[in-house]
Amino acid sequence: MQLDRHARLSVAPMMDWTDRHCRAFHRVLSAKALLYTEMVTSAALVRGGAGHLLDFDAAEHPVALQLGGSDPAELAEATAMAVERGYAEVNLNVGCPSDRVQSGCFGAVLMERPALVADCLGAMIDAAGGVPVTAKCRIGVDDQDPQTVLPDFLARVRDAGVGRVTVHARKAWLQGLSPKQNREVPPLDYPLVHAVKARFPELHLSINGGIGSLDAVAEQLRVVDGVMVGRAAYHDPGAILLEADSRIFGTADPCSSRTEAALRMGPHIEAHLAEGGKLGQVTRHMLGLFAGLPGARGWRRTLSEGAARPGAGIEVLHAALDHVMAEAA
Repeated sequence: MQLDRHARLSVAPMMDWTDRHCRAFHRVLSAKALLYTEMVTSAALVRGGAGHLLDFDAAEHPVALQLGGSDPAELAEATAMAVERGYAEVNLNVGCPSDRVQSGCFGAVLMERPALVADCLGAMIDAAGGVPVTAKCRIGVDDQDPQTVLPDFLARVRDAGVGRVTVHARKAWLQGLSPKQNREVPPLDYPLVHAVKARFPELHLSINGGIGSLDAVAEQLRVVDGVMVGRAAYHDPGAILLEADSRIFGTADPCSSRTEAALRMGPHIEAHLAEGGKLGQVTRHMLGLFAGLPGARGWRRTLSEGAARPGAGIEVLHAALDHVMAEAA
């Protein structure tokens, strides 16, 4: 699998969002984009017995696991578990600014401990058996000078054996800003990421942060190797993923329309319901499919209200599509 090629466009790991149902939906829209799990802590896997967090379907490939942690031995063990389960990549989170993450000494706070990050990544690489190990970071935290910190960080990561890094082009403020504010308030610095790409041509460098259209993705790909899209791919998945394969990868798109994409989710929904799952666990990820188009409001309302009813089934999806088709006629 040419994973670097798939990494030209990836969907960011997002807590409470990029679960297996979300990934199944995104894979219907794009066969090529690299997908990521929500962040899973190495402690949960190694000490917490939470192996079920590694569950995924082969249809999601290429899919990468993002790990959170700061203990090299524990991360190595978690990496070995991920490789055994068949993940195409294991990624270390060095960018999440939440209080919960800081208290565990992982995420963005590790930008202050680059030597430890290098040790963690080296241990993960040793355990991965050739499966790619990557990192996702910020340009710096708090009062750090990104012009100094980011090149030093990338050099250490490269020297540890990592060949691909995703940089969220914002600082993280560990004190004073919420996780949500940290995704919006610190200014974006695309030029810095572009400059470090030129400085580290041997690294496959993806850029993340504030990129909300395929036109913006294509523009960034003139300078960097890959683009990771987060909230835009979730809230308006059709705009980011429906034509991604043809425009970014030069291959045929798997779906010709948003309606086709919705219908192709039918087998996944029915299988989930047959296992005792609830409709809303899948359809909550599909609410933005028709964002900005006629019928979008009726689609969202019908899916949301219908999925909340006891015993809700696939008929809710078809009713929601009827709203869209009626308003588009």
